[in-house]
Parts: sequence; structure tokens; C-alpha cells
Amino acid sequence: MEVEYEDSGWQGRAKGQANPEVTGNTAWRENPVPVTPLEMLEDNPQKTIQECLEKFLTPDYIMEPGIFTQLKRYFQSGGSPEEVISMLSENYKAVAQMANLLAEWLILAGVKVTEVQAMVENHLKEMILKSFDPKKADTIFTEEGETPDWLTEMIDHYTWRSLIYRLAEEYPDCLMLNFTIKLISDAGFQSEITSISTAAQQIEVFSRVLKTSIVKFLNNPDDVHGAIQECARMVCHGQHTYVYSQVLIQVLSQEQKGGFNMKRLSQEIIKYALQNNQNVTPITMALNGSAVYPQACQALTSMLTRNTLNPADITVLFRNYSGSDPPPIDLIRNPQFLELLVDALFRSGVKINPEHKPKYMFLLAYASAVIDQPAKKRPMTERMLNKEELKSTIQAIEKAHTICNVDQGSTELIAELQTLYNCIKYPVVGVGVIRWIENVVMEPSYFKLSTDSCPTHLAVLDEVAAVHPTLQQQILFLLIRLFESKQDELEILVQLEMKKMILDRMVNLLTRGCVVPVLRYIKQCCAIEDTDISLIRYFVTEVLETITHPYSPEFVQLFLPMVENEEITGTMRGEGDNDPVSEFIVHCKAHYTTV
Repeated sequence: MEVEYEDSGWQGRAKGQANPEVTGNTAWRENPVPVTPLEMLEDNPQKTIQECLEKFLTPDYIMEPGIFTQLKRYFQSGGSPEEVISMLSENYKAVAQMANLLAEWLILAGVKVTEVQAMVENHLKEMILKSFDPKKADTIFTEEGETPDWLTEMIDHYTWRSLIYRLAEEYPDCLMLNFTIKLISDAGFQSEITSISTAAQQIEVFSRVLKTSIVKFLNNPDDVHGAIQECARMVCHGQHTYVYSQVLIQVLSQEQKGGFNMKRLSQEIIKYALQNNQNVTPITMALNGSAVYPQACQALTSMLTRNTLNPADITVLFRNYSGSDPPPIDLIRNPQFLELLVDALFRSGVKINPEHKPKYMFLLAYASAVIDQPAKKRPMTERMLNKEELKSTIQAIEKAHTICNVDQGSTELIAELQTLYNCIKYPVVGVGVIRWIENVVMEPSYFKLSTDSCPTHLAVLDEVAAVHPTLQQQILFLLIRLFESKQDELEILVQLEMKKMILDRMVNLLTRGCVVPVLRYIKQCCAIEDTDISLIRYFVTEVLETITHPYSPEFVQLFLPMVENEEITGTMRGEGDNDPVSEFIVHCKAHYTTV
């Protein structure tokens, strides 16, 4: 966490480099070259003729876009028409025409037109990538003085847009490419710009790409994690992109409709930055208005910067938030701070001074249970705090903390289950219990010592999944880690039984509403082919016994290919269509359009 945001670390533009922002067709350069009559430029006619002749000697120069400009220079300097005709014709190799002829032959030979077109385009792309010169590309605008027609036509085709994206990533300082990226964005293709370094060159382009990413986050509830990761990766590209995006998202979070979604996105971006060792604490504290509360701000900043809690700063925060005029809750609803509190109270082996433990619990409960909102018919500066659930949340955290911090096996834990289940009704306790169970079951010897068909700790996860749908994604990630973990100390058959038990937990998640993420993971296991086929068959069997129609189209799209796979379900089918596999396939074929 010592890494600070510095210009070099964020791939910032060095002082003196050209500004890539474009505001119009002729605004791509800062100082436009004044237009001068052509006759005034040719001070040395003989030198001009020699320069033109050298160009006319190059192969297929007659096909070059600048041929007419050079012919005009040549003739105005007194060049001979016969000589230029001879040179251009002798050096005409007809490379482009030969390519067209070969393409026609391939089509006549039976190759599809689309395949021939792809062959030609891919070869051209390779040639351009090998020989592209950004300095020569920038001279296009110098010579033409406006956007060339061929460039406008190019961006209408995905093949050439993808080429521009690759070139722009390789040559970020090329003004011609940056201008073309803006043209592409203006044309409405910003969703294709997946290269962050390309999008971050111009604020207009980046704004459109950011908007597209936020809309994807809001419109894809089944793949929230993937949408968040994509958006966070883009925002954390550089210091300038981070500050700009977080300010924008913070403004959106103030909206009554969808504001909480924006606040969550902001917090997820902060978590992503911290996971990548980017110290965003100074920026976060500057944006959340904490400067009005210097004591709380200093205490929190100290802990976040070091990424560790200490009793002195915790005491300062406790004193501030237990007083009559506490700071805003948003100050301690910081993802990093909440992670540290949950770890301190629920991760095994963490020792807290008993004198300060109530302060840790108070702050965690305060951040999760107190409602801080402007009072109706009062000035916006006045706040109304709803602390109705604060006391009961503190008690639940205390009881769960006591249970989780006693080193007890599954048998001893059964006696505490009812108390633990009552505490789990509070979301913050659910988060803490997941953290505790993760710490316990990821121990290499856990399954070696467990004799239960379903260990009690994993049964507790089922209860958390049932009570808190928003925590199901976290539970799935933990189950995936367990499923993929190496259990070399166990016998092969015992490993298979353990993985079947984990699959049972995934099926339980599926029945609780976490359908698409679970199916996507199992589909991925099928595609990679590193999972025992008997486990996939077991999962399919369990799901078929659990579900019934009607099904969503996305469910059918993900699950039907697995059911139709002969290798998976071949032994599960009977004669006729009376078995669950055949019934599912027949129903889907009759009621859904499958791809």
C-alpha cells in the first residue's frame, strides 16, 4: 500500500508531448500550417523536378493518393510530360490489380466471397501493422487540410476500425490515430473501444466509453461482477481517469433513482484499486467531504494508508461517532475500512485488546445499521439519524464474534447453530460469517479431519445464502475455490465425494436464485475439460431433479447443451422420452428457440 498515484505510475503524458484532444476536423493540430500559393513554394524548379522524378520511379506510384499533387508540382516546374508518362508506365507493377485478379480466380475456384475478402483484409492489416509510420500518418492532414474521404469510409467497416484500435494502442501519440478514434466514437462505435489506453487519450471518447460501461453495469444484474471488473479496470487506468470517473459517479450517486447503485460502483472501484496496490486513499478522502471533520479524517486516513487498524485511531473514531454530533456515516462506510473491521472481528487468530473490542463492534454496527438522511422540512445541513437497529446489531455481532472465535469443531458448533442463525439475519453478520468460514474451510487439513457428509460450516453457508441473496456471489466464489482446491491428502474417491458435496451447495445456490452465475461456472468447467465428467453428470442430475418449467431463455441456453451432451447424459437416458433428460430436451425444443 506504499505505492502512491504518480504520473509515471499512471502512464501519464510527459510534459511537452502533443495534446491529443480533438474538437473538430481541423483542430487536430495546435498550430495549423498557413495555406501558401503553390508557386511561392517552388523556389528551385530543378530540385522540385528531381524530387518528383524520384517519387515517379517508385513502383505503382500512379496509384498513390498524392499523384495529382506531385504531377502539378512537376509540370509547374517545367517537367517533361513524355518523361513522366514513361516513368509512371514503366514502374507500374499493378500489385493492386493482381490482387483483385487473384481474388476473382479464388471465387471462380469455389472459395466463398466472404473468405476471400477476409484473406485480403487480414493480409492488408498485417502489412499496415508492419509498416505503419505515425509521422507519415500525421502528414496526411498536412497535405489534405481536411478529413480525407477514404478515412470516413474506413471507419464504417469493423475490420478497419479494429485496425485503428490496435494502431492507436501501439502509437498513443499519433495525432492522426487519435483524431480517427474520435471520429469512430462520434459515429457511435464507442462500445468497441476496449483498449483503455486508447480511450483515455481524449476526454470525449473516454466519457462515452465510461457511459457505456456504467450502463452495462446497471443493465446486467446477472453478471454484476464482470461488469464491475470491466468498469473498474478502465477507471483505474490512470490518475486522471480515476479522479474524473469518481467525481462523475459521486454526482450520480446523489440521485434518488439509482443513486445507491452508483455508490456501490464507486466502492467496488475503490476495492479494485486497492487490490492492485494503488493507494487511492487521498483521493477518496478528498471526494467524501471528510475535511470538515479533521479528527475523524486524520484517524481514518492513517489506518487506510497503512491498511491496518490501531486502537488509538479506533478510539478517536468511536469518540466522534458516539458523540452528539457525529460525522457523516459515509466516512466510515469505506470498503477498505469495513474489510479491516470484519477481518479483525471474524478472522481466526486476530487478537483484539478486550478493552477496545466494543469500540470495533460499535463502529462496524454503526456503519451497517444506522440510517443517516436529511430530515424532512428542515435545512439540508441538518440530519436525522435512525439508530433503532444499532443496539440489536451490536449484540448480534458480539454473539457471532464469540462463537466464531472459539476453536471448536463441527460437533461443538451444532449446539450454537440456532444462536448463530439468529445473528445471521443481520447482513453484516452474514458477511463476517462468510469470512470466518472461508478462513476455516480453506485450511488444508479441514476435509481430512471432517467425517460429515456435509460439514456444519458449509451448512451455515446455505443459511446465509437463503437469508441474504446479495451475498450469494461471495458464497459462490468461496465454493469455486474449494471445488478447484488441491486435496492431495485425500483418496481419489473421497475427493470425488467432497466435490459432489460442494456441487450440492452450488445447486442450493441455484435454487435460491443464483442461477446464471452457477451455470456459467459449470459450463466453463465443461469447456476447459479439466473436471471429471462424472461430476458434471452429477450436477446435471441434481438440477434436473430440482427444476421445473417454465424456464428463462438464458437458463435454456446455458443448461440445454450440457443436457444434450451424450458424454454427460448418455447413460441417464432410457427408452422413449419418459426419462428427465429426454423430457427436458423435448420441452426446450418445443417451447424455446435454441442456437
